[in-house]
Amino acid sequence: MNIKPIAFTALALTALTATGQKTWTLEECVDYAMQHNITLKKNAQAEALSTVEVDRAKGALLPSLSASVVQGLTYRPFQETGGSMVNGGIASNAADKATQTGQYGVNASWTVWDGGQNKYNIQNAELNRESAALTTQQTANSIEEQIAQLYVQTLYTREALKTYRQLLAADSTIYERAQTMYQNGKLSRADVVRLKSQVSSARYDVVNAQSQIDLCKMQLRQLLELDYNEEFEIADLPVSNETVAALIPSLTDAYLAALGQRPEIAQSELAVDQSRLATKIARTGYLPSISLTGGVGDSHLTGTSQNFFNQMKNNFNANMGLSVSIPIFDKRQTKSEVEKARVQEVVSDLDLLDAQMTLYKTVEGFWQSATTSRQKYLASVENVESAQASYELLTEQFNVGVKNIADLLTGRSTLLTAKQNLLQDKYTAVLNRALLDFYATGEFRALQ
Repeated sequence: MNIKPIAFTALALTALTATGQKTWTLEECVDYAMQHNITLKKNAQAEALSTVEVDRAKGALLPSLSASVVQGLTYRPFQETGGSMVNGGIASNAADKATQTGQYGVNASWTVWDGGQNKYNIQNAELNRESAALTTQQTANSIEEQIAQLYVQTLYTREALKTYRQLLAADSTIYERAQTMYQNGKLSRADVVRLKSQVSSARYDVVNAQSQIDLCKMQLRQLLELDYNEEFEIADLPVSNETVAALIPSLTDAYLAALGQRPEIAQSELAVDQSRLATKIARTGYLPSISLTGGVGDSHLTGTSQNFFNQMKNNFNANMGLSVSIPIFDKRQTKSEVEKARVQEVVSDLDLLDAQMTLYKTVEGFWQSATTSRQKYLASVENVESAQASYELLTEQFNVGVKNIADLLTGRSTLLTAKQNLLQDKYTAVLNRALLDFYATGEFRALQ
């Protein structure tokens, strides 16, 4: 069962329960969350923005081209004689008090060389895009983990609810038997009251377990961004003894596998690359830059002896230039930027080491919990069988008056504790084994 959010699969919405309520498998829950979770949608937009930044960085390598049109009006109310005007570098006489000018130009510029800064900026933008994608993957992984935990918690509580109902049924039967024994004078009223209290306690356990199931389902519905009035029920996931008892990979193998595929490690490695790149960008401040400029222009002026077309012909001009900028002294700005970039290199290296250590602690926690729970589960199986047989024998002996109420309640408490431990060890082992597989492979293999 591959539940990686590489491709969003369509949900099979035709599988309904007998009451018409949709039953969700773990894979369906994950797929639906990958499509509808608001945080993931926001991350997708951040990825789109990072792609725009890459295109903008590449655009800096291209020349710029602009056109301009300027129309002006000059009014000289006190002018008595013609004045000399300069239009497009050509002198002319204008006698009108109001003159209109027009200037037209097309200009281009191109940075031929900037020390490689544009090239580095493109590389940095591409690394930012990769980092944005990894952020999305981290969010998706976090959501998958939460879904798996809530899903398994629901399965655990659901199975615990079955146990509580069985005990409630048994307690009710014993209580009814105790009432008969009390009426026949074989049992005291105090013992009957104690058994009635035990029935009430068992009923409370049933209600509490059901409320825990409802709480987990509510949290799952919120995580999936489901509408509040939409029916929601998860599918059963039978967990066999073979699954729980399966051998767990070594801690070293699990960690090395997680190290090679977890997005938080890849993102920290990208940060290291970006810090090295930032140093290169800072160093370009020491290098000269070369720019090429050029343009064509034209202009005209009213109120002269020359008509519009002659002026446009005579004033037409073209220019081209090459500029070289050589940094000599910039008040230590470039040197400071280089020093800051080198410090950031050290910080990014430490961040990567910290991410690796955090991952190791996380994997170690899953591994230790899975290993311990597996061993405890194997030991709990026989313990439950023994407690069940003992409780059944105590019940029979109580019914015939051989055992008293204290012995019966002690046996019941022992059985309940054994069953609770068995369920807890079982699902703790399965969940942590599944999370261990997820960190190493990206799949919840133990929950297949």
